[in-house]
Amino acid sequence: MSHYQKLIPPFEIPDSWEWAMLPEACLIPITDGTHQTPTYSDKENGIPFLSSKDVTSRVINWSNIKYITKSLHEELYKRIAPQKWDILLAKNGTTGVAAMVETDAVFDIYVTLALIRPVIGFIHSKYLLHVINSNCCREQFNAHLTGIGLPNLHLVDIQRTMIPLPPYQEQIRIADKLDDYLHIVDNAEDDVASLRLLISNMKSKILELAMQGKLVPQDPTDEPAADMLRRINPNARIITDNPHYPKWLCTYLGDICGFERGITFPSEAKRYDKIPGYIACLRTANVHDEVDLSSLWYISEEYLKGNDAKKLKAGDILMSTANSKELVGRSVIIRNLPESATFGGFVTVLRTQILLPEFFILFLKYKTLKGDFSKIATQTTNIANLNTKILSTVITPIPPRVEQSRIIQRVNQLFSVIDEIEASLQS
Repeated sequence: MSHYQKLIPPFEIPDSWEWAMLPEACLIPITDGTHQTPTYSDKENGIPFLSSKDVTSRVINWSNIKYITKSLHEELYKRIAPQKWDILLAKNGTTGVAAMVETDAVFDIYVTLALIRPVIGFIHSKYLLHVINSNCCREQFNAHLTGIGLPNLHLVDIQRTMIPLPPYQEQIRIADKLDDYLHIVDNAEDDVASLRLLISNMKSKILELAMQGKLVPQDPTDEPAADMLRRINPNARIITDNPHYPKWLCTYLGDICGFERGITFPSEAKRYDKIPGYIACLRTANVHDEVDLSSLWYISEEYLKGNDAKKLKAGDILMSTANSKELVGRSVIIRNLPESATFGGFVTVLRTQILLPEFFILFLKYKTLKGDFSKIATQTTNIANLNTKILSTVITPIPPRVEQSRIIQRVNQLFSVIDEIEASLQS
């Protein structure tokens, strides 16, 4: 191990192998890129400039790189000139991830990258790349990370890293075999990602068919939705009926639904523990596929002013009506709460007698998956808002009550199968 301090090897290796410190495998001292703030240029007039954001996997991502001025490049290139078969190691960001330079292109690097140049003929570049990306090195890197929020890996700690070294020909065989395996893994990961996208699209398609009346058979004995609507709310406006399914109709959400806005209260009024006279308060952070009760706030019941409409009830739909563009409109059904609860100002409760709660939530999830709510939301700074006036205009399909039940049952059956497939992808 030459002049480097001997350390305890992480594990046993074959007799023909030896442990070495990482710098012993390098032709030049391990160093990092420039520490000075770069002067950027455009692509046409500049030189490629890589940082840790461009090394987040085993391959350099050249698609979103920055460029520096040619005068700065000439200065930096005198200090360190990256070349083909060098290894770039991320010192922060995706800390400890390494990628190999597989091009003769001229470029420079920032301080967030360390440059490792193997001794060609003694160290096989691909083998060293695999070792640096292995748990063996990653655990050593992680043991030396410093900083809060954005951890940093220092050169001195990179230089103290131990690596296992087989004979050169064996390095080549190991690297080739790992390339084959990683190619299989990468293809599998791509397949899994494609399958997850397919699954997401399947759920959207199932909900689309459900809302079009195409998911379950029609029953001529069902009470027409128009009769139900006239009985419950004779003033509701019927926009259109469905010529293919005459027992269905469409109306405005505001004609069948009541909206209750949440309570806006000062930040100093919230508590994280329950005391007498305080009530749980649900907010956007609690609106997921099911109600998330892991981070409840509590506020004084005085804020309710005796208004029972501000208390959540089983069957209520809680919608996030002030959120990011991607999350606005996200909804959850209130099933059983462990305690009395109200709701905050960024959420709205939707209540209806026309739609079964489980069917209503399927409709709202369908609209969310399509992005309809984000399209109609108003934008103020970085918050998208859905006010009750906007929600009132949403056109809503009304199937017969018993058909709503059949749709709920069928959707749940299909989603259960899809959820099992998703769970298997996680294992």
